[in-house]
Amino acid sequence: MAFFFGLITLQLLIWLISNYLKKGPFQSFWMAARLALPLMFTQVGLVHILQPDSLSYMIEGLLPNARLIIILTGIFEVLVPWGLLFPAYRKWTAYLLIAYLVAIFPANIQVAVNGLSAPGGLPSAPWYTWSRLLFQPVYIFWVWRAARN
Repeated sequence: MAFFFGLITLQLLIWLISNYLKKGPFQSFWMAARLALPLMFTQVGLVHILQPDSLSYMIEGLLPNARLIIILTGIFEVLVPWGLLFPAYRKWTAYLLIAYLVAIFPANIQVAVNGLSAPGGLPSAPWYTWSRLLFQPVYIFWVWRAARN
């Protein structure tokens, strides 16, 4: 949910500035998503890279080498989303991001089902950890919509 609020805030800011200045490629709301998504994924990816131990609990017991997997997913999150800015790579970037969002869904289920704390100091209440699951399809839609020409 925090990712969504950050995403929508950045996207609206980019869109409003572009429309206020009356120039730039981000005057369309969904074009603004092409910049907001990489910015948000990069922020989350840096946390994965710089503080992997703060997230590895989400997949311990599900996958071996949890710390390494967290670092690798962080590298993915920092690099791959920027492909949305380039028409030649946009479609494949969207496919990769959607596959990634599907692949990490079990980690979010693990947090909710086992009553683990939400990552990054976010609320640990069941309403929050379960509501995070509802946002995964929203993010998938967001990536798909931003990648459309």
